[in-house]
Amino acid sequence: MSRQKIVAGNWKMNKSLQEAKTLVDMILNQINEFDEVVKIIIPSFPYLTTIHEQITNKQNVYLGAQNCHTHANGAYTGEVSASILASTGCQYVLVGHSERRQYFKEKEADFVLKMKEALAHHIKPIFCVGETIHERKTDNYFKVITEQLTTVLEKFTEQEFSNFVIAYEPVWAIGTGETATPAQAQEIHEFIRTVISGMYSEQTANNTSILYGGSCNPQNAQELFACKDVDGGLIGGASLKADDFCKIIYSF
Repeated sequence: MSRQKIVAGNWKMNKSLQEAKTLVDMILNQINEFDEVVKIIIPSFPYLTTIHEQITNKQNVYLGAQNCHTHANGAYTGEVSASILASTGCQYVLVGHSERRQYFKEKEADFVLKMKEALAHHIKPIFCVGETIHERKTDNYFKVITEQLTTVLEKFTEQEFSNFVIAYEPVWAIGTGETATPAQAQEIHEFIRTVISGMYSEQTANNTSILYGGSCNPQNAQELFACKDVDGGLIGGASLKADDFCKIIYSF
């Protein structure tokens, strides 16, 4: 088994350019040469080139984007393609985030096209899945997550999928202060790995990094990351503070 430990910071729609540069400098100063964990910074689109310059030659620090378009180029005002992202030095992209599903009504067919574009430009997708509070309370979450995974992943070969990272987002725990217990997180992460194994192979499942993305913070990260099938975190609010983000990284 060989899978990466990853901490990815999704800044969402936050920080001015100067604040972004300062935050990255503070993070880089604190993590120094801590190489055991892959660090991914996912800022707003306008900051990608600037931050790429800041992190160039830094060990195991990578640049990610919060979204990409379904097409390579064209008359799509306001959109950003994977080819454009690649030209900025971007190496990862979020796809299927709960906020894209909820606010922008993105569907599985969109996710397939986005991730095909990402792979065509050597960008690794971080594919997000997870259940709402209603789906959790009605014990529907295994079915929901299975459908979210299979509907999309059936369009990708095992070789293509080997470039994926999966992020589990319990939607009911995002920005609410609620957090899945380590037992709940482990249950779902193990289940996701089982689904992947059934679709591809046990080896591929065991090599896939699965991140926890529901209000992970310095207080709970160590306990969550100790779970056998939790390989790191997709961090929201805590990634906007250098101290908190770095404490999460050092939780490993």
